[in-house]
Amino acid sequence: MGAKQGREREHEGAAQSRARVWRFRNVVTRYINPLTRPIARQLPGFGILTHRGRKTGRTHRTPINVFRRGDDYLFVLTYGSDVQWVKNVLAAGSCSIETRGRIVELVEPELITDPELRPAPPHVRFVERRIAGAKQYIRMRAARTEPGGSKVG
Repeated sequence: MGAKQGREREHEGAAQSRARVWRFRNVVTRYINPLTRPIARQLPGFGILTHRGRKTGRTHRTPINVFRRGDDYLFVLTYGSDVQWVKNVLAAGSCSIETRGRIVELVEPELITDPELRPAPPHVRFVERRIAGAKQYIRMRAARTEPGGSKVG
């Protein structure tokens, strides 16, 4: 397979992992995220995801929708899985979320394709499935800590 064919196939795979609202992600990242970042950590259903860039090593703080199901933290991928924060978290295997005044270390990210978004609350399913066209989410769990404060993966 030639280099051009490889790039075309890679582009096709990326396009399949993108949601309907993909084209708006740069506007949201540049203009909306800076406005929501100061308040997202306090709002129900939102948080600030902290992750490290897999190429630069820089720390990034992304306002994000999050909801819990038992011990799991779930993030519906509004723009699909072809976004930098998703790639960073999957590569690192961990991140943290600040939500409702707590910082939680998250581990074992799992990318799940589910066009029904079954674990999401009904109002999230409506917006993400019907309007945004999301079909994927990431599931992570909180890292356990031992009584001495050390993490247990």
